[in-house]
Amino acid sequence: MELYLMQHGLCVSEAEDPRKPLSTEGRRIIESSARALARMGLSFDLIITSDKLRAKETAEIVARETNYRGEIKEHKEFKPTAPPEEAVEVLRKYDAQKVFVAGHLPSLAEITSYLLGGEKKVRVRFRNGGLVALETDLTPGEAELLFALTPEQLALIAG
Repeated sequence: MELYLMQHGLCVSEAEDPRKPLSTEGRRIIESSARALARMGLSFDLIITSDKLRAKETAEIVARETNYRGEIKEHKEFKPTAPPEEAVEVLRKYDAQKVFVAGHLPSLAEITSYLLGGEKKVRVRFRNGGLVALETDLTPGEAELLFALTPEQLALIAG
């Protein structure tokens, strides 16, 4: 499986809106990153998001820009503090080769660490709108890092 992980875009403060949707700047960055994914020729068999609005909005933008035609699947196992084992169990339920996940920290970093290092911690830095790609059969410690791109690198690709 090719697994693509993206931290949601910047969001408004809880005081501004308790649902914490994407901010104008957050939406701009995600739109740019999503255009880059399309220019890279990436398409997905499955898009998964947490149940938080900012992640759902991120997934929707990526789906639109990459011409994803499937249903965006929402799973609480991708919320910020969910254990990585729970997220991996969700991924095992799907028969998909290219999977995109819009999620949060620390969850995405924990999932990545678990797949790359198993019980040994591996530090991978995520940034809002950046992308980490893994090749994995979902066995802990056996994944291969394909690439990690910052939002600025993706913006260069987006043009």
